[in-house]
Amino acid sequence: MSYASTNPFTNQTVATFRDITDHELDNVVVNAQSTFLSWKDTSFGDRAKIMHRAAVLLRDNAAEYARLLTLEMGKLYAESVGEVELSASILEYYADNAEAFLAPQVLPAKSGEAGHAVVHSEPLGILLGIQPWNFPYYQLARVAGPNLMAGNVVIVKHASIVPQSAAAFEKLFLDAGAPKGLYSNIYATKEQLSSMIDDPRIRGVALTGSEQAGAIVAARAGKNLKKSTMELGGTDALIVLADADMDKTVAWALWGRMNNGGQCCVASKRIIVEESIADEFTAKFLDAMAGLEAGDPLLVTTTLPPMSSQAAADGLRAQVKTAREHGAIVTEVGPTVPSSGAFVQPTVITQISADNPVYDMEFFGPVALVFRAADADNAVRIANDSSYGLGGSIFTTDIARGEALAQKIDTGMVFVNHPTWTRADLPFGGVKKSGYGHELSSAGIQEFVNKKLINTVPIDAPA
Repeated sequence: MSYASTNPFTNQTVATFRDITDHELDNVVVNAQSTFLSWKDTSFGDRAKIMHRAAVLLRDNAAEYARLLTLEMGKLYAESVGEVELSASILEYYADNAEAFLAPQVLPAKSGEAGHAVVHSEPLGILLGIQPWNFPYYQLARVAGPNLMAGNVVIVKHASIVPQSAAAFEKLFLDAGAPKGLYSNIYATKEQLSSMIDDPRIRGVALTGSEQAGAIVAARAGKNLKKSTMELGGTDALIVLADADMDKTVAWALWGRMNNGGQCCVASKRIIVEESIADEFTAKFLDAMAGLEAGDPLLVTTTLPPMSSQAAADGLRAQVKTAREHGAIVTEVGPTVPSSGAFVQPTVITQISADNPVYDMEFFGPVALVFRAADADNAVRIANDSSYGLGGSIFTTDIARGEALAQKIDTGMVFVNHPTWTRADLPFGGVKKSGYGHELSSAGIQEFVNKKLINTVPIDAPA
């Protein structure tokens, strides 16, 4: 089976799902198109009622939804509860703001000119979402919330290792009163996805995933002249300036590196520290990493969960091996992790030369790369020396200086005194190989709408 739910704490497969047939897939598209024809004319108020009901259902059943996340991809239970709340807040945010975000825009007329011009935001139709496993609900909410409120309908192909979470989110909308075909989950193959992108009934593609997957899907969408958004990988830098509050910055660096088990596109993967404080910071950061406690992610005492799968764990170990073989210093810290389950020993890698293959690699998991910088300008240079450009952060007690340096970092997002993170009202997106387009905030709802100009001109106006 292509789609299987395997508990990474035990490595036991608990459920499998067969691939959708071509006939079944066509029926999904037919139903989606039929639903779109009525949904596009549904009022913002009626759309919002369904979004609000879905948000209420998520919150009312948070423990059940969270437990499923933890069992399926190993997320710490407390973080799973947080993801459920974040997902609810996104649906709620667009329910409350979509109408204002998409209000017709009256263009100013020239002095003395008769007539008027108005730009309307109209839905496109069926959107295909291709989503990853690391935030099984949040990734879906940030596609569904804005686009359903904009009047589009959504078909989602979720990651193959979270099929139960994928099904749960489809059921959520049905339980909230959504018409069948408004939000559809499919267990599709790569070949079927290619056919869907070719299908003229599919009007846009939103992908979150790897650079490799993004390149394939973006090329296919481009060949079909279809709008796409790509949220891809990142090697986010966390810059620590010499005047940073040391202890608070170490705590945030640990959170930034290890949130979601370190499996986050905007995790603080490269920690860049000014030379004058590098020894002190590195020692304290090593101690902080060593304090992580591996175990059952359902237990509140666990602070180091398993990775999402054994394959992911094995791949991360291979990256660490490559770093060591090319001269980097690899330091494993903390108690030995369990031999069963998809665990990886917390690791800090230092002395990484620019010719080391891992210098520009994305690491998903409990592995941090620490670099030393001669000064702040050198730290910015190292931060920008990456083919990725998703997020980043700067820690300093001089806020004005931090904000000025943030403008020099070539990424889609920079946070000062906090690791890169996400909220419904903050735009999310990157540059370079981290992709293009935005999700969340007012920007996220503008991606898949037709900005239609209606210009009314007096019939006797000059040409």
